Amino acid sequence: MAHAPAFPSSQRPPRRRAWGCVTLISALALAAPARADDEAGAKPAWSVGGFGSVGAVHSDEPHGDFTSSLLKAHGAGYSGSTRFDVDSRVGVQLDANLDKRWSAVLQVISEQGVDGSYQPAVEWFNVKYQITPDLSVRLGRIALPMFLAADYRKAAYAYTLVRPPVEVYGAIPISSSDGIDASYRWNSGDIKHVTQAFYGHNDVKIGANSRAKARGLGGISHTVEYGALTARASFLSTNLTVDLARPLFDAYRQFGPPGAALADTFDVDHKRAQGLSLGAAYDPGQWFVTGEAGILNADSYLGNKSTGYVSAGYRFGNLTPYFAYAQAKSRSAMSDAGLPLAGLPPPVAAAAGYLNGQLNVLLGTVAVQNTSTVGLRWDCMRNAALKVQYDRVRPQDGMASMLINIQPGFEKGRTINVLSAVLDFVF
Repeated sequence: MAHAPAFPSSQRPPRRRAWGCVTLISALALAAPARADDEAGAKPAWSVGGFGSVGAVHSDEPHGDFTSSLLKAHGAGYSGSTRFDVDSRVGVQLDANLDKRWSAVLQVISEQGVDGSYQPAVEWFNVKYQITPDLSVRLGRIALPMFLAADYRKAAYAYTLVRPPVEVYGAIPISSSDGIDASYRWNSGDIKHVTQAFYGHNDVKIGANSRAKARGLGGISHTVEYGALTARASFLSTNLTVDLARPLFDAYRQFGPPGAALADTFDVDHKRAQGLSLGAAYDPGQWFVTGEAGILNADSYLGNKSTGYVSAGYRFGNLTPYFAYAQAKSRSAMSDAGLPLAGLPPPVAAAAGYLNGQLNVLLGTVAVQNTSTVGLRWDCMRNAALKVQYDRVRPQDGMASMLINIQPGFEKGRTINVLSAVLDFVF
């Protein structure tokens, strides 16, 4: 059987319908048969498969774009009340079993990027060595093991909702890292465990001329399965640099020690960022309930955040109605007095006042919101599911929401109504 790192058996979501169909994707050989020599292990065995989503999203917010990821150029709202590029994507995966110990995987995905294009990008590209039946090592581009859906985050057919809640998954928008990881599988009675340690780096484009660089991106993840229960706890730490607001902080440093102190406090320049996520899913078959919580500390203008969601659903044959509630909170100051203006010459005071205003705009972009969701999944045919979902997004009054392309006239605290219809499939 082909190597299937996308959905390791001990890390798959709970069983049946929305979760159990992951076993179909895990093989990723639904349409393309494996090629192998008659003599087992004599030649590589290959499999090719893929997944995709085609959908439309409508938002009634005219001054900002609702999006599934901050790493997109456009969303629904300001860029168009109805858009087809919020959740749409296609992915292809090639698996290779080189012999009993060596295997490899290549996954390429095409979806809207931060530049607005659909240029295909390599999501995974790694080689795995099975040291023992329970211990393995991978080298290359690997899924970042944060959150329950980390191993199938891009394959929307594998989960019930249209998209993972943006309040939680949007806090860490990157989904892979370049480096190495090691996984160890072990049992304690009827409980199955997978302990995974990882180390690497990530360099992602976040704007026309801006990048986010995560160096020394390391951590640990532990997954347990017990009957219908699956749970995962993950921790990561990284040295983070984001040059998006560098001109602002370079200007602050022109004001001597007080300005330099502000720049050192808020600039994301080799800052230690840490993230913790805890999640559990219980799925005995007819119904399911899932919940996750996360904490992200960046000690910069990115802020310190806490996020969480809970979702549940009940299955009636091929129909699964569901609901979810998610929220994101800030645990750090969203404004600062900035440089003191008293005693400065008028032209200098005006410049300092402008910088203080820009700093507070930046600090105010930390999203504080909650979303109530209701939806219906219909497994309309083999390997395809149609989902319809309504999101009522409520930014906290006076705080920013998780929108992009926010324009003058945006009302903080105004409820945003979002309607999505998406067809997910595997092939």
